[in-house]
Amino acid sequence: MNVLVINAGSSSLKYQLFDMTTESILAKGICDRIGIDGNLKHTPVSNGKPVFSSALPLPTHAEAINAVIEKLTSPDYGVINSLTEINAVGHRVVHGGRKFSKSVLIDENVLKAIDECVWFAPLHIPANLMGIHACRKAIPNVPQTAVFDTAFHHTIPDFAHVYPIPYKYYEENDIRRYGFHGTSHRYVSARAIEYLGGKAKGTKIITCHLGNGSSLAAIKDGKSVDTTMGATPLEGLPMGTRAGSVDPALVYIISSLGGNMTINASLDVLNKESGVLGISGISSDFRDLEAAAGINASDGKALEGAEVNKRARLALDIFCYHVVKFIGSYIAVMGGLDALVFTAGIGENSPHTRAGICKKLKGVGICIDEDENARRCNGEFMNITAEGSKTQVFVIPTNEELVIARDTMTIIN
Repeated sequence: MNVLVINAGSSSLKYQLFDMTTESILAKGICDRIGIDGNLKHTPVSNGKPVFSSALPLPTHAEAINAVIEKLTSPDYGVINSLTEINAVGHRVVHGGRKFSKSVLIDENVLKAIDECVWFAPLHIPANLMGIHACRKAIPNVPQTAVFDTAFHHTIPDFAHVYPIPYKYYEENDIRRYGFHGTSHRYVSARAIEYLGGKAKGTKIITCHLGNGSSLAAIKDGKSVDTTMGATPLEGLPMGTRAGSVDPALVYIISSLGGNMTINASLDVLNKESGVLGISGISSDFRDLEAAAGINASDGKALEGAEVNKRARLALDIFCYHVVKFIGSYIAVMGGLDALVFTAGIGENSPHTRAGICKKLKGVGICIDEDENARRCNGEFMNITAEGSKTQVFVIPTNEELVIARDTMTIIN
């Protein structure tokens, strides 16, 4: 059975085609700059055919989906002979609100309910819906599913997900902590449970999904009990361009300092101009910040004699400090910790960030092996726990697409 996984963004569309008999990737790719000038990079994985990478006219997601299907079935670049070999399509959907606590088969009622979540994620949900509609038009007889970033966090108890604001907003408007990166937290926590012996009951795990967007999750007995992101992805850690948890009155203060700019303009500052970019004034990319701070990105160690940009160093220190604060609070909430897991772009590839976080956690018995931590992950599981550490520390590459493919297969079966 072949499952096509679609992750549609506002101007991009990522995809992977899985053979679920072996859970292997047949092909993967990305359509970039949709609605601008258009580009498709398509990589056959299973049969050694060449990569296709070229500009293509992609005015909408419909043309992008058609281009993907053409390449998947192409004699020169394809990995299947016809559309009949695509048995199902799984879509990543960023927000499911209170309506969806698990992945679902898409029908008209589901589409209507997803559309009602647009105001929670106005940049993401419309793009997700465009991808769904484009696939339904291109391959109308193929079952399609929606897999929600927020679903995994529906197990968070009410005392952790209800905001201390007038209760009517929760009852009448569904405003609560939802959390994001759920498929990633779900995947890597399940892998961590395997390494801890295979039984979820009794386990206490903190998963650190650290990338341009970052979030932590406290996972007890295999279920999410708290997470750093909230009703929107702005809450929580400082990120690439997001401020994270700051005084809410800053929205008003920033608007006043900006000549009475609108609330939306103030939120743009907090979403798009803040985080490590705002602190450093250099970049939202941690590789650029580490280079500016005189750090060797490959092993996380200081480069002897390198010039150090103080604001780049400050941005990195602030990020690590806030991660440590949340880890400490989650250890208290769960009453201990069995495993600390790093994943995603920074979590998997920045030895300096992992070391900076764990150095501050020695007081609670978390220690990492510096030599193991300095190795490159290369997409493989790493146990970087030092001898004598009270907590296991893992680096586990995430695989959100595989989670979507598995859920899709389960639903259509």
